[in-house]
Amino acid sequence: MRNKKLFNSKEIMDSPIVPEWGKAVFSDFSQDMLSEENPFPCILGVEGLKKDLLRFAFVSSPYNYKDIRLCADALKEYMACFRTLGRYTSFVVFFEPEHKKRTMTQYETMFWDTLTFLHRIDGKPWHEEIPKNPNDPLWEFCFEGEPIFVVCNTPVHELRKSRKSSSFIITFQPRWVFEGMTPHTKMGQQVQKTVRNRLEDYDKVEAHPHLGWYGDQENHEWKQYFLRDVNNSFPTECPFKLKRSERDGVKKSLY
Repeated sequence: MRNKKLFNSKEIMDSPIVPEWGKAVFSDFSQDMLSEENPFPCILGVEGLKKDLLRFAFVSSPYNYKDIRLCADALKEYMACFRTLGRYTSFVVFFEPEHKKRTMTQYETMFWDTLTFLHRIDGKPWHEEIPKNPNDPLWEFCFEGEPIFVVCNTPVHELRKSRKSSSFIITFQPRWVFEGMTPHTKMGQQVQKTVRNRLEDYDKVEAHPHLGWYGDQENHEWKQYFLRDVNNSFPTECPFKLKRSERDGVKKSLY
């Protein structure tokens, strides 16, 4: 039991191995996601939480090797079972709240460093059908040979409330979750319409211009991973770095 890394929502509050800070941030997360007065925009995540399809891990620091290894092990365990959970599943990693205050830029750096660290200790090769160049519209972060859409939430987001949280949080959504959701399907159109309508009411800033459909020639997935609080500020190059063993065939100028 002491070695347990992955939790469902029903286990967390009574678990003797989930830290008190973890129970507190999970409680905040649940209240935001399940609010009826102020519906959370990500309807897939909300349904996943209601149906107990989400899985969670609690990590002290993304900059400690032992902690990032724990995060990688939990993500690996999740990737081995996500298809058995249900279509609305996601994996959410909570990091311990810090006493010192960070800027948006610092959290953004922390996020991309975390993805890079996870990639470096990933034991499986990059998905063979997913481009390694983040400028390709079919690029997506990969782990355990699976493409994954990633979202970051931080305590410093204020205007973009849909990305605000009481601690640093990273959510991993397997691309499998989005199969059948395209701009040309009824399901995709309905999901997009509902999410955009909720974003308009939830956030204090207009929907980010980089939100788009996977595979669209004008879309780049990495630009949606970490959204700043304003719409006129964003990185010009993807901060994610491939490990050397995966760089063959990718333009050296990216690294």
